[in-house]
Amino acid sequence: MNLTSYRALVGGSNQGIGRAVAEALAADGATVTLVARHEAALREVLVALPTPAGQAHRYLVADYADPARLAQTVAVDLAAHSEGYQILINNTGGPPAGPLLAATPEAFEAAFRQHVICNQLLAQALVPGMRAAGYGRIINVISTSVKIPLPGLGVSNTIRGAVASWAKTLANEVAADGITVNNVLPGATVTQRHHALIEQKMRDTGQSQDAVEAAMLKGIPAHRFGQPDELAALVAFLASPAAGYITGTSIPVDGGRTGSL
Repeated sequence: MNLTSYRALVGGSNQGIGRAVAEALAADGATVTLVARHEAALREVLVALPTPAGQAHRYLVADYADPARLAQTVAVDLAAHSEGYQILINNTGGPPAGPLLAATPEAFEAAFRQHVICNQLLAQALVPGMRAAGYGRIINVISTSVKIPLPGLGVSNTIRGAVASWAKTLANEVAADGITVNNVLPGATVTQRHHALIEQKMRDTGQSQDAVEAAMLKGIPAHRFGQPDELAALVAFLASPAAGYITGTSIPVDGGRTGSL
């Protein structure tokens, strides 16, 4: 689990799951580059990151809603730092909730750019360096909806499935290079998005927060919501040399909610 010799690029790392992942990787010794669109929040996370091996963490300001600008920002970073990255964490905010038939073409296009296209551009930028190093870990934080679609998340279900298929295809292409590609599937995890989904259900149903949460918990065998650091622990393991023979798979972290093998 020692990641001291590795560098990690972590998307959406100014809050929630992304921040927890950045902290877990840094605690295991990785040198982390944070990526998000809010610079002030990135600065706060940066100064709080663990540095057990004296790492020089940094951040990049980029918006996943603008794939071309994100790719350009990362290209400039790679040009300035020849050591590259051996770990890529694809993570960004999910599409808004809503039924599938109410979704506009623009909503699908925006979500596809933010998730599939950005993942593709980042992989294209970082895989050459991973191949040269003989070591690479690409980990996508997506959703349990790739196994069982979730009600009221039409666009998200569609796009998350696309990311999972993209990841499986890429995993097969790069496995012989010492690069693994895996998906981590958070269930109901306490983040800003989790709270936003609860608020949406409250508006849609007229129920109280307690009632909405109680209904959600009924479907979770662990009978509690997850914490970001619980998912981050799995990401850190998958990023390590210990997980070198695990690739092309999707692993739920959901307290047993997903009703399939």
